[in-house]
Amino acid sequence: MKRRDFLTTSALGIGALTLNGCYREENRVKDKNVNISRVKKVTLKLATSWPSHFPIMGTGVENFAKRCFELSGGSLEIKVYPKNILVPALQVFDTTSLGQIDAFHSGVYYWKGKNSAFSIFGGMPLGLTSEEMITWLKFGGGMELWRELYGKFNLYPLIGGSTGPQMGGWFKKEIKSVADLKGLKMRIPGLGGEVMKRLGVNPVLLPAGEIFTSLERGTIDATEWVGPALDSMMGFDKAADYYYTGWHEPGSILEITFNKNRWEQLTPQHQAIIKTASEEMTGTMIQEFRYKNAKALQELPENVKIKNFPKDMMESAKIALKEVLESESKKNIDFKRVLESYNNFTKLNRNWDEISTKNFLNIRG
Repeated sequence: MKRRDFLTTSALGIGALTLNGCYREENRVKDKNVNISRVKKVTLKLATSWPSHFPIMGTGVENFAKRCFELSGGSLEIKVYPKNILVPALQVFDTTSLGQIDAFHSGVYYWKGKNSAFSIFGGMPLGLTSEEMITWLKFGGGMELWRELYGKFNLYPLIGGSTGPQMGGWFKKEIKSVADLKGLKMRIPGLGGEVMKRLGVNPVLLPAGEIFTSLERGTIDATEWVGPALDSMMGFDKAADYYYTGWHEPGSILEITFNKNRWEQLTPQHQAIIKTASEEMTGTMIQEFRYKNAKALQELPENVKIKNFPKDMMESAKIALKEVLESESKKNIDFKRVLESYNNFTKLNRNWDEISTKNFLNIRG
């Protein structure tokens, strides 16, 4: 009897403790939810370099803003402003640096005039693909260097998408040899523009909204943009017949960059939400580009002639690229440091790439 009474009393005691623990845990969860709901709402202004609702890149950052709102339970609102609404397309860097807006979405290579090292974070001609670039940035030390150098401009960058491999551009006349490039005016940014300059091209930097008109009117003779999906939408096939395969942007990186002071004022929760949403945007953007480019390629009009650049031009481009990299490394210690990091990852990656991706694609045919 005593033994039975002891067991009964013990069971009741354990039950009470359990119930009490559950009650405390339930209240703790409730308190946690209350705390989340009471987080002060934050509103950020983000300007882009793209027109309103611009496919893939523009809609990508709009969806990013929606995800931040959803994941935060409405406590983080990012208002997206297309180019020229708050800020001209190519002034978003300076405006965010000064703290006049909170963030921007654009292409890294637009800012090589600030520091030539920035071009490498945007992608290298004849270099790494999107997957390889993102791997270098996240695991090979690239992101640490990017944030260090952007920090001097009071900026905090995140990967904001990638285009995948880009086409080499639209030309009004056929390029049969490297000599045909002499004197051409071409819209092409970044290190690709520097290489083309050494081949006799006059590189021009233009925002998206000005490219078609310039090509149609003959202000420029050629332009690169992205790939069949966006190029067709821009109407380039109506202004030029020759469409060349790519080499200068095998994996361009886009950025979603915040004013550094503003970023540091955000709660760790909001910072984590932004990073999560940017990762999601990057993956989705690469996949969307691949699908829509493949589809748009089949729908190009008959006047479009897809060409490879002549062999002598590509050989000259490789020599010119080496000269550009050596020259910039001598002039700019930042460029040299970033290039060394990039090259170290390239060497590490090469052997694995040779026996995996490259070998498989050769087998697949």
